Amino acid sequence: MSHQHPTQCTGDKKKQALAELAELIKRHPEKSRKALLQHVEVKYDLTPKECEFLNNNF
Repeated sequence: MSHQHPTQCTGDKKKQALAELAELIKRHPEKSRKALLQHVEVKYDLTPKECEFLNNNF
């Protein structure tokens, strides 16, 4: 396994979280966006800045 620069890992994590959030919103339209966002934030261990990014840009 190759070693990646930490910023690449963070970007990948954010992309994965965004993709999962989009999928969850499609699959569970009855759930609040905030609840789904919190689920993704915890699962991917996102920083407050990453959480804010997802919340503001999605």
